[in-house]
Amino acid sequence: MQKIALHTRLKPGREAEYDARHAAIGDELDAALRAAGVNGWTIWRSGRELFHVVEVADYQAMRKELAPNPVNIAWQAAMAELLEVGDDYSGTDMGLTKVWELP
Repeated sequence: MQKIALHTRLKPGREAEYDARHAAIGDELDAALRAAGVNGWTIWRSGRELFHVVEVADYQAMRKELAPNPVNIAWQAAMAELLEVGDDYSGTDMGLTKVWELP
């Protein structure tokens, strides 16, 4: 199982809408994430800064599997309205670089 950290940033003034959209992501998106190997996804927000930790069997495979999924495409379009920078779901990134971990 991989643990991947991500960072995204909200557009100014979109914090409440982002929180509201994540209050319940919907059964279809939940099922798509789990089918793509996601075991857990946690997001923390500090102001406009978002920090994600994704627990997934294979992060790059998950991204590639979700890229053409209609449920994911719709979700990503909705998130693109709220986030400063979009995501192409190419599956080539590996998230943030881990600097240190308590052994």
